[in-house]
Amino acid sequence: MINHLLVLPRLRIQNANAISSPMTWGFPAMSAFIGMMQALERNLPEDIKLVFNEIGVVCHRIDPQVTEGSFTRAFHLTRNPVDKTGSTAAIVEEGRAHLEVSLLIGVEADGGDDLESAERRQAIAQRLYRQVQGMRIAGGSVVPPHPGERCYRPELISFDAKEAESANQWRRLKRRLLPGFALVLRDDRLIEHTATLQENDTSATPLDAWLDLSRINYECRVTQGADGKKQASWEIRRPYPGWLVPIPVGYGGISELFDPGEVANARATDVKFRFVESLYSIGEWVSPHRIQDPEALMWFVENDLKHNIYRLSNAYTDTLIND
Repeated sequence: MINHLLVLPRLRIQNANAISSPMTWGFPAMSAFIGMMQALERNLPEDIKLVFNEIGVVCHRIDPQVTEGSFTRAFHLTRNPVDKTGSTAAIVEEGRAHLEVSLLIGVEADGGDDLESAERRQAIAQRLYRQVQGMRIAGGSVVPPHPGERCYRPELISFDAKEAESANQWRRLKRRLLPGFALVLRDDRLIEHTATLQENDTSATPLDAWLDLSRINYECRVTQGADGKKQASWEIRRPYPGWLVPIPVGYGGISELFDPGEVANARATDVKFRFVESLYSIGEWVSPHRIQDPEALMWFVENDLKHNIYRLSNAYTDTLIND
């Protein structure tokens, strides 16, 4: 249950990382926004005592920096200086996209900060909104509004204890988030589609189901015409309604846990180290006006240290079951 929600509206991010994992590209991974939330929490002003628990992201616009006009697209890459021999220096391909997003962060008071006062909540929202303007989000830079452009007001909402009034507050907020789409987790679609494929092929795996849901599938339909001749037509096969996309959801350990400094060239030498690989699932883009509970938007950390799983989760499916 979310009691307080920090709304950072219409953040424009330039050159965000569009390569979300080794196998997906487009919108940044949700782990990038979780990282931003944690960085903001670590750098809170001393007089603001808040704990950040979860984050939701609503995308209003995305502009991938890719070539246009053909089926195959390529990222716009930087031209780096030549090396000491005069040859073109080797580069690691980077994909970038310009974004406009609204962030919703579930917070709670820590240390007695007064969130019952509307003036105090608004002051906190304004200060954190200004602080975010100088941060990096998903590797991109937050671009402040230009003079004369419309400015959007951040807000720290304290939901009413009465269910009816709380629903009205959420309804008013949803209107502010339009037009846009929120990314939610659909593990249930992946599980269900895996079972469907295994009915016809017992060797089918979750990877087969993930790939099948990640692409556009055409099927040939043969019908009998009025003249008795057979006619063939191609149709797109959509096993489920909605805008489904492949997404990374975290990492799985593939090695033992090494002591600090034991692995050469590790980024941090004061923390333990483990080799990992990406974990994948299926997500869905949903319009905010279809979401009845703000909890359905929120992403949070749900690690399973016993099995070396470091992943994110989302309660969208749980809210559908509750409805």
